[in-house]
Amino acid sequence: MPDNPRKKNILSKPGPGGKKPNQVWIFISLIILFFAISFFTNQGSGIPITSVRFEDMLKSNDVGKVVYVTNQNSVEVTLKPEALQNAKYKTELENNSLFGFNAGPHYRIEKKFFSSEDFRDYYDRFLEGNNIPKQQQVPVEFDTRTTIIDFLSTWGFLILIILLFWLMMRRMTGNAGPGGQIFNIGKSRAALFDAENKVKITFDNVAGLDEAKEEVKEIVDFLKNPSKFTKLGGKIPKGALLVGPPGTGKTLLAKAVAGEAGVPFFSLSGSDFVEMFVGVGAARVRDLFKQAKEKAPCIVFIDEIDAIGRSRGKGQMPGSNDERENTLNSLLVEMDGFATDSGVIILAATNRPDVLDNALLRPGRFDRQISIDKPDIVGREHIFKVHLKPIKLDKNVEPKKLSAQTPGFAGAEIANVCNEAALIAARKNKKAVDMKDFEDAIDRVIGGLEKKNKIISPEEKKIVAYHEAGHAVAGWFLEHADPLVKVSIVPRGVAALGYAQYLPKEQFLYQTEQLIDEMCMTLGGRAAEEIVFGKISTGALSDLERVTKVAYSIVTVYGMNERIGNISYYDSKQSEYNFNKPYSEDTAKAIDEEVKKIIESAYERTKQLLTDKREQLEILAQELLEKEIIFQYDLEGLIGKRPFENQTTYEAFANSNGQDKEEETVEVEAEEVASEVSAEETTAAESSEKPE
Repeated sequence: MPDNPRKKNILSKPGPGGKKPNQVWIFISLIILFFAISFFTNQGSGIPITSVRFEDMLKSNDVGKVVYVTNQNSVEVTLKPEALQNAKYKTELENNSLFGFNAGPHYRIEKKFFSSEDFRDYYDRFLEGNNIPKQQQVPVEFDTRTTIIDFLSTWGFLILIILLFWLMMRRMTGNAGPGGQIFNIGKSRAALFDAENKVKITFDNVAGLDEAKEEVKEIVDFLKNPSKFTKLGGKIPKGALLVGPPGTGKTLLAKAVAGEAGVPFFSLSGSDFVEMFVGVGAARVRDLFKQAKEKAPCIVFIDEIDAIGRSRGKGQMPGSNDERENTLNSLLVEMDGFATDSGVIILAATNRPDVLDNALLRPGRFDRQISIDKPDIVGREHIFKVHLKPIKLDKNVEPKKLSAQTPGFAGAEIANVCNEAALIAARKNKKAVDMKDFEDAIDRVIGGLEKKNKIISPEEKKIVAYHEAGHAVAGWFLEHADPLVKVSIVPRGVAALGYAQYLPKEQFLYQTEQLIDEMCMTLGGRAAEEIVFGKISTGALSDLERVTKVAYSIVTVYGMNERIGNISYYDSKQSEYNFNKPYSEDTAKAIDEEVKKIIESAYERTKQLLTDKREQLEILAQELLEKEIIFQYDLEGLIGKRPFENQTTYEAFANSNGQDKEEETVEVEAEEVASEVSAEETTAAESSEKPE
């Protein structure tokens, strides 16, 4: 059976157990090696002695070789082989050598001579003065030595600078990949997915994005069967921009395109083009499209394209050269320039389309802008079904109920809820994940980690209970407020001592009455504190912040105030650092007065409502102090049903599904009746034809 080439490629890459050594450790190892060599070199240079002892050695005829090192002004003495057996030398040399005797030199004279002529004069005078026979006289040899220390002292600084520069370049250029070397800094860092390493994610793994999937499916179909479109004169879009909030599935959809397309797929981030060196980003763009044209037809996916696609000319100093602008210019030319290749399709994703350059968004570059919003209740149900597949579930887990309890959740948050629920169930040693685990996971994602050890005084706990009960009662008896799902006074997160979860209606337009009711419900906590205790606390900080934003939006954004009129001061394209107000000081004063009037009116209305419903407020607060967590069905048993017949999104969704099932049942029953009638008629006909 032939070897799998993909398997060879995987095995050839360094995995987690075969990581490449760090260059810093290589540098340290080289320094240690240099010092080790220097140490052993010094070990072989001999034991230091005085000139008197050297003279005794000459008189004893123990010296076999004398070398004068000219560049060190030192004398090396090597003993004769028979002298090494002498006890006075043997013990000394063994104690001062790591590996026993060496070939020499064995000793060196500590006295420094000014020059070789000085040593020669000294040596000749000693031989003549002590009448040393000629056969015992050892001739002096002259030599030069270069040690590791000498080498480092001359060339070491230059080597150190080169090594540091090399390490710095490796760090700045990513330390790996085709663009990781200093001479390949202009190479593209895109990851290529082709037949050998195909992405396994398909459109079946993407839920809740039906419209977006239809858009990108068309691109995939064109790549697989282009004649279907070209025979009618159509052209494939050159680019598609995926736009949406974080966590909605933009990158996941691109991965699904890579898994479905069956063509080479280049994937990289916008930050991969950014480098500190001028011209590197533009060079990487050119190299990316050069590789893509060689693999055409193919798809190039650029994630977080706002890193290089920001509007040109904003925030730039006059006369400066912005590297991001050069990179963007190169990208614009490659996408739709003079020599554009139609075989390359660009996919890009961003959650900040407002900062992108207009030239990047025009048709011919990004022909389509695919909006990927947060899913509705139907989309959340489909997303839950995808993420619940690998989890062992209890029979009581219903994706529909989970989708109703997670309004406003994106796909990534839903995946996090499923994972947290599985971890919570495993922590409790359960065999399956039930609805209680999912409810705890939703609380964990919304409110934060439960603070079981947080010490709260009874007075504070009572204030929190009445505060949350005020929210619940106000929302329960206001027609346009969101219906309550759960109220908790269990401390969570950094500073949250309690929270109330509501089930908002899936809608896109809000009327003035709806916004006012939402403000009254938000002010219910502060109003309850004032009614019950006659005092207010700092627990309403987030409530007041939310109410203030809504009130200013009513006046300055949506034009819902009679005094200010149908005027909106909101500018969707304004700069992030725009400090100029588009209205006068008198208008600003009027805006502040109207906002204050709206909030005071809502607060007085909430106080009057809670005063009228004081009995229900007390019942709910006492129940919270006892149980700490109460649900919607608890409220119905304590203070009665909500006096409004408006269905929530979940109720309408559930009822519609129930009606569909009833209609299906009726149709099935009708078919069964029809089949029974036809069977009876056939039987009667057959019986009439039989002879008597």
